[in-house]
Amino acid sequence: MLRILNFGDPEVERLLDREFSFPEEAVRAVEAIIARVRAEGDAALCALTAQFDRVALAPEELEVQEEEITAAYREVAPEFLSAVRLARDRIFAFHASRIPDTWQERHADGAVLGQLVRAVARVGVYVPGGRARYPSSVLMNVVPARVAGVEEIVMVTPPGPAGKIDPHVLVAAREAGVDRIFRVGGAQAIAALAYGTERVPRVDKIVGPGNLYVTLAKRAVFGSVGIDILAGPSEVVVITDATADPRCVAADLLAQAEHDPAARVLLLTTSREIATRVREEVNAAFTALGEPAALREALRFAAAVVVPDVATAVAYANRFAPEHLELIVAEPFAWLEKVKNAGAVFLGNYAPVPMGDYIAGPNHVLPTGGTARFFSPLGVEDFLKRTNFTFLSPEAFAKLAGPAVLLASVEGLPAHRLAIEVRKEQRGAALKVKGTDNG
Repeated sequence: MLRILNFGDPEVERLLDREFSFPEEAVRAVEAIIARVRAEGDAALCALTAQFDRVALAPEELEVQEEEITAAYREVAPEFLSAVRLARDRIFAFHASRIPDTWQERHADGAVLGQLVRAVARVGVYVPGGRARYPSSVLMNVVPARVAGVEEIVMVTPPGPAGKIDPHVLVAAREAGVDRIFRVGGAQAIAALAYGTERVPRVDKIVGPGNLYVTLAKRAVFGSVGIDILAGPSEVVVITDATADPRCVAADLLAQAEHDPAARVLLLTTSREIATRVREEVNAAFTALGEPAALREALRFAAAVVVPDVATAVAYANRFAPEHLELIVAEPFAWLEKVKNAGAVFLGNYAPVPMGDYIAGPNHVLPTGGTARFFSPLGVEDFLKRTNFTFLSPEAFAKLAGPAVLLASVEGLPAHRLAIEVRKEQRGAALKVKGTDNG
């Protein structure tokens, strides 16, 4: 179930290949859904919810009302509420520790240059739902937006049986600071957020994970609204030396594998004995968990690679650019600076990925499919936009005008040159008049 490979085996190189492509029929289906929502608004949302979620809703039932949220608090355990508040506060503290701010610098010649930093006005958050429940996804997507100062946060999530939203999700939404909640999911929910309907307000940016159709919808509406990332299957690379506990390593691999049948789990270890024992622990745990089909499918892609040293493992991990990287080695901080490409790094035996999923504080919305080479985790910056500003004094303008005119001429843009030259003439005339007055 867990293949053991030697570093240098051709199969090890093939593990790096992760296709990020979409079925054409799914693309066409999403385009049709988006077009229908734009044309029919709330009526389309109700019809599509009946079609895909088997839930009949009238337009006035799309939005979750206050009494349902209040009732949700009575349905969850006090321990859950305490855990949510602890997680919320830790996520808030982490994201509030580094908030970009407006800045400016004044130059000796009177020029003033800088940036305005402003929060996006309205954000839409997609939370997977139906028969699933992910309160942690609510917290991780909403709390950084609140830290950034977003004025309004609108959440969408698919309804479960009888149109009900899981109470744990509703409580997490209220605790995180969601303003409005709609019981709609899938591509139709993304279309509603992007373009607005009679009841669902149009937002400026959409964040949050979803299935293939949600991902395709986010890709399709990008440009009309901002989006976070196009999420693919979950993945983890675990690097160990001979000091690792095989049972803990096996549990960490299985924790990621259970996310998705297409999840990628990979062990890089300097010890063949560790690789063998981890395989035994994976098999035992898989049996104990009841041999779920989705987990079996994900483990088809799993592998343990025996490497000559930790340096080789880290170099390979940088090429893989995983969503999650665990360093379960004797001196994890000694290797942290060597990590170039990873969504998040978990150091030592007591920081498994699930602690980051729920409560540690850093965000669990991470780049997948090798995109950690150029994307970053979701953070406050994703809910902020920057506006450059420039003021030039007459003296600063005079100093820069000549080179600017030259560059405009080289690029063949005479109107650009004119916009500068008319001001040069204006300034020259003003100086001449001033000189005459003084004379």
